Amino acid sequence: GLLEPGPRDAPMHCFIRRNKSTSTFYLYLSLTQALTDKGKFLLAARRFRHGAHTEYIISYDSDDLYPGSNSGVGKLRSDFLGTKFVMYDNQKPYDGAKSLKSRSSRRFATKQISPHVSGDNLEVGQVSYRFNFLKSRGPRRMHCSIQCPVGQGTASDPSKEKPPSTSSSLSLKNKAPRWHDHLQCWCLNFHGRVTVASVKNFQLVAPAGTSDPWGVGDEETVILQFGKIEDDAFTMDFRHPLSAYQAFAICLTSFGTKLACE
Repeated sequence: GLLEPGPRDAPMHCFIRRNKSTSTFYLYLSLTQALTDKGKFLLAARRFRHGAHTEYIISYDSDDLYPGSNSGVGKLRSDFLGTKFVMYDNQKPYDGAKSLKSRSSRRFATKQISPHVSGDNLEVGQVSYRFNFLKSRGPRRMHCSIQCPVGQGTASDPSKEKPPSTSSSLSLKNKAPRWHDHLQCWCLNFHGRVTVASVKNFQLVAPAGTSDPWGVGDEETVILQFGKIEDDAFTMDFRHPLSAYQAFAICLTSFGTKLACE
């Protein structure tokens, strides 16, 4: 499922298409080795402004991108400057579709009146951006804290239901790029999966020495890679323990932050 962790041994190759005129974003699974192909549709998101805040509604249905939608997976909410984002999941951990459905009518009624997060939403992660205002140059720094399942229990198998301690917080930070004198830019090795230089491009790794039940905290294994390949297309490659939904939500923050620092 889209809420379950990605593969352990190799990243899952996906791509995101953006429609600027409608503030929508579409996630596809790559079906070939090409950077983009027809793809298999996975998730869609739409950006809404609520006063000083920005919200992204993330849905299984590309035509149902409204607050309170019945096909909503979750949402992303940012502060005024887009330096901090909070990720919400519409389902409690290990709740199946039944509980999501029984709440949807109530949620629809409340969301239409108020854009604020209802009690049915569970916070499942945060992404923050830090900027170095003293230097005119330099990449922006990201830090993520994402709730990921530990052990074999999966959301699709209720018989493996365990207490909430089966999820743990995964810390991720962006891999520091190296300054390239010849090219005069900050560079990361995207292994051919990113072709256009952009401040939005990033690779996330787990810091060494942190509590790490997944065995990924080596500062080298790229858990999520995101980067530009053409004007409105971006690759997204993720692996265990992130899910497709979590990876997509983290990538959406890169579109949402207003402070850019090249």
